[in-house]
Amino acid sequence: MTTQPSLDVCLTPELLSLFDLRGRVAVVVDILRATSSMVTALAAGVTHIVPLSELEECRTYAAQGYLTAAERDGRQAAGFDLGNSPFGYLDEAAPVRGRAVAITTTNGTRALQLSLSADAVVVGAFLNLQAVAAFARQQQKDVVVVCAGWKGNFNLEDTLFAGALAELLAPDFDITSSDATLAAYQLWLQAKPDLATYLLQSAHVRRLNSLEANKDMDFCVRLNEYDLVPIWRDGRIVVN
Repeated sequence: MTTQPSLDVCLTPELLSLFDLRGRVAVVVDILRATSSMVTALAAGVTHIVPLSELEECRTYAAQGYLTAAERDGRQAAGFDLGNSPFGYLDEAAPVRGRAVAITTTNGTRALQLSLSADAVVVGAFLNLQAVAAFARQQQKDVVVVCAGWKGNFNLEDTLFAGALAELLAPDFDITSSDATLAAYQLWLQAKPDLATYLLQSAHVRRLNSLEANKDMDFCVRLNEYDLVPIWRDGRIVVN
C-alpha cells in the first residue's frame, strides 16, 4: 500500500526549527498581504520578484531598474514605489507589466527566506488556492504550510488558508496526523460560509482597517482569482 503524502502546518515562523523541510514542499502564506500581493503582481505581468529582509537592501534594487516595494507595521515605507497592497499592481495609471519587483515586508518575506531548505518553495494565497493544491498533488511530496503570522505570533488568516488547502487535499493527503492541520481545517470549516465576516474578528484585519486598508482585506480573501503558482527559483520568485 502506498503511503499518502502528509500536510502539516507551521503556525508561525518561530516554530520552523521544529520542521525538517528537506524533501518537502513549503507553501509560504501571508494572506494580509505579502503573498496575496506577490500572486497579484505576477498575474499582472511582473516578470519576477526578489524578496528581501532589509529596507536598505531593497532600496538598492532601484538602481537596477526594479520597482521597489516595502512595508513595515502595515504601512508603506517612505521612499519606495509600492507598499504591500495588491492594488499597487492593478493600478492602470502605473503599469507593472514587464517590470521586476524587489520587496520587503514585516512578515512574509522573512517566512520565505526561512523556508529555503524545502525541495520547492511556493507562494500561496486564497487568490491562487486551487492552483497551489494542484501543484501539491503533482509533486506527491509532503507539504508544510508556513504561516507568516504577525511578528512571530500566530494569526488567523494564514491558518485559515492552511485549513482550506487541507480540505482540497484531503482525499489524497494525510491531514489527520498533525494537530495543527486538524485545527486549521476545523477553523476553516467554521469560516468558510462567510470568510470575510469571520475574519473581521482577527487582530490583523482590525489593524488594517485602522489603516483604512479594508478594501485590501476584501480582495485578499477572494478565492481562485488567479490560476498560477509562484515558485522560488534561483533567488527570485517566478511563475511556475
